[in-house]
Amino acid sequence: MNKQLLVNSSPHYRCNDSTMTLMRDVLIALVPVLGGAVIFFGFRALVLTLVSVAFCVAFETLFNWATKRENTVGDLSAVVTGVILAFNLPVVTPYWMVAIGAFFAIVVVKCLFGGLGKNFLNPALAARAFLFSWPTIMTTFTKPLQEMYYDLSFIFGEPMFVNAETEALDSVSGATALMSLKQGIQPEMSLTDLFIGNVPGSIGETSALLILIGFVYLLFRKVITWHIPVCYVGTVALLTFLFPVGNMNNLVYMSYELLSGGLLLGAVFMATDYTTSPLSRLGKVIYAVGCGGLTVLLRTFGDLPEAVSYSILIMNVVALAIDRYLKPRRYGIGGENA
Repeated sequence: MNKQLLVNSSPHYRCNDSTMTLMRDVLIALVPVLGGAVIFFGFRALVLTLVSVAFCVAFETLFNWATKRENTVGDLSAVVTGVILAFNLPVVTPYWMVAIGAFFAIVVVKCLFGGLGKNFLNPALAARAFLFSWPTIMTTFTKPLQEMYYDLSFIFGEPMFVNAETEALDSVSGATALMSLKQGIQPEMSLTDLFIGNVPGSIGETSALLILIGFVYLLFRKVITWHIPVCYVGTVALLTFLFPVGNMNNLVYMSYELLSGGLLLGAVFMATDYTTSPLSRLGKVIYAVGCGGLTVLLRTFGDLPEAVSYSILIMNVVALAIDRYLKPRRYGIGGENA
């Protein structure tokens, strides 16, 4: 059988990066965030992450085996999906829910659409949205640095999630800053605590400092560019400064909005996903501004205080249209009939 040589139009760019090396860099950038999660929420945060990764890898392996496709787990994309999915979950999430989320992310969102590079939604975020079928668990955020986090029954059992109104859970549960901001009330936690991560929230979203360390690493390694994170966060900053809720100082309100919830985690690690974000620089800017505008809109007028996941998912779909209309012209074709 004759092999065909495919030649595309110039320009040609050659580099040594592969999917595996890119995903490996993303995992390295996520290590500080995982370390912070263990410090603030105990070893259950680590076990939860490992369980999520294990299920994601297992489901991708089983799907490829069942469909007689090449096993693609070596590219580490399933590992990254597992880590990011776990980072979007409260520490009290039961492991069976993690398994359901991993199945939805890998099989439904990724593999059924053809695998890596063909899914039009971010798998981890789509799974998080699906897991809101259990809203009580998904909105049960516990306070960090609790003594009970180091109890083996909490790490390896399924504590505190069956009934969110139990005394044990109420004793450690805490409102997030976004819940207070939505009511126009200045949160009790300080901006310093928010920046460090000493606040209730999903295990990977609380520490702005650790997320920014990962951001700097990804920029240094040229895994991502600054366009999407900066334009996303900048849009949220501008809108929340101009239109604060309640009687808070504009700058204070803006600062709380930027450091609260999953904004920085989403802007750095999820909105920048190669497969579900636009290719061109202008497209990235439009996409990021859309994410920022939707985040402020949904946070202000939506029923749930957190809106980053849904904003990115909506813009994942819009990214297809952005790429279509901003597709670069081929060299030598232009003018009125192009």
